[in-house]
This record gives sequence, structure tokens and C-alpha cells, in this order.
Amino acid sequence: MLRKITTAGMYGLAVLWLFPLLWAVWTSFRPRELATSWSLRADFTLDNFAKVWDAAPFDQYYINTFLIVTGILVAQMITATLAAYAFAKLQFWGKDVLFVLFLVQLMVPADILIFPNYNVLRDLSLLDTKIGIMLPYFASAFGVFLLRQTFKTIPHELEEAARMEGCSWFQILWRVYVPLAKPTYIAFGLVSVSYHWNNFMWPLIITNSVENRPLTVGLAIFAQSFETGAQWAEVSAATVMVIFPLLLAFLLFQRQFINSFIHSGVK
Repeated sequence: MLRKITTAGMYGLAVLWLFPLLWAVWTSFRPRELATSWSLRADFTLDNFAKVWDAAPFDQYYINTFLIVTGILVAQMITATLAAYAFAKLQFWGKDVLFVLFLVQLMVPADILIFPNYNVLRDLSLLDTKIGIMLPYFASAFGVFLLRQTFKTIPHELEEAARMEGCSWFQILWRVYVPLAKPTYIAFGLVSVSYHWNNFMWPLIITNSVENRPLTVGLAIFAQSFETGAQWAEVSAATVMVIFPLLLAFLLFQRQFINSFIHSGVK
């Protein structure tokens, strides 16, 4: 009986989580006059997506978001790999204390750092730039911790064998540690991409131009504009356009998504 109740509760929570998504998809394909109607008439149209695409520069928003997410991910992979190797394999004074201080970042909400980060970018004249959006996220304490734990499980004998073969420090890192930590890289990459694709507060504060505005900010401005504020069909269509890439990626790679977290130890 307890198992049945637990299973029913899980399905209930799944339906509760899925309902807003289904409602947004349903409304986005409905004619404007039927957007808020509970009628089950099979009237569907693509006009909402065409109107949204013409009403706002979503093509520019997509390009901006792709560049921002990709730039952050590349920078995080490089910095996290180097820091994780240092904390896992190198010996230096104060390593453990420094690592603990580094992990304190995991307990600091990102919103607390908005004001000091804004002042720094203002002094550097990087406000309303893509690099300004990316710069505070170039280092990830979560990524360093995740990779450090993986690197510590790799036998040191593999590194010694690579050194005997004449490999340099960089070659050892690239040919030994990185391939063996592939599941961890996939897990962290998925987390990073999904987080920064949906990031809203920080880009909203420092961007003022279409040339640097990501999808989330563009969607918010579009939804609050006078012309579309009460047009739920167009707003739902814009929302589906924003979330579609992540939703499609999850549907296509959900097996790799789950397996990467299992192999990396993230549960």
C-alpha cells in the first residue's frame, strides 16, 4: 500500500510539473481568440510563431544566447580542469585550506554578488557587453569540486607511465585525465548550459541593447510590452521558442544525461 501511495504521489507531482509546459505548448498553437478558452476544438495555427518572430528580434537573441552559453562553458571547462588537477594531484602549502575557502562559493547565492560585480564591470567599461555577462561565471566552484573528486579516483600510476613516455604536463592532463573524466565533463556541461541558457537576473541588469540581450531578457521584455501584454497566444509561442532547444536536447539525449550523472556521482 505504501509503495502504491508513493508511486501515485510521484505521478501526481510529475503531472503537476508537466501541466504548465503542456498548457504553454497548447496555447501557443491556438488561435488568439481561443487562447484562454478551455474548448477542445482542433483549431491549430502557426501564425502565433510568425507574429512573434516578426515582432521581436529573436534571431539576434538566439545568437547572443548561444555565444554567451558557449563562451561560459569553454572558459569554465578550462579553469575548472586546471584548478581541479591542482587540488587533486599537486602538493603545495595551504592546499586544503584554500580548497575549503574555494568551496565556500557554493554556499554564497549568486544574487548577493550582483552589486559588486556590477561595480567591477562598470569600472572596466564592460556593461552592456557579452563579455560582461560571461565574465563573473568564468570560474565555477561546483565544476572544480566535481572534477577534483573525479581526478582523485584516477590512479597516479597512469600519470607516472605517461611521464616515462615523455609526455609533458599538459599532454598528461589532456590525454590521461580529460578522457577518463568524460562522464563528469558531460554532467557539468549539461548543468552549465541549462543554467546559463535560463539565466535572467544578471543579463537583465547589465544589458540595454538588442545586440547583447539574451533570450530570457528578450522574452520578458516582449511579454511585458504594451502590444503583447494580454495576448497569451503570442506570449506562449515566444515561451515555447525559448525553451524548445533545451527541451529538444533533453528528449534526444536524456539517456546520456542520466548516465553522465550516474557515472559522475551526482545524485
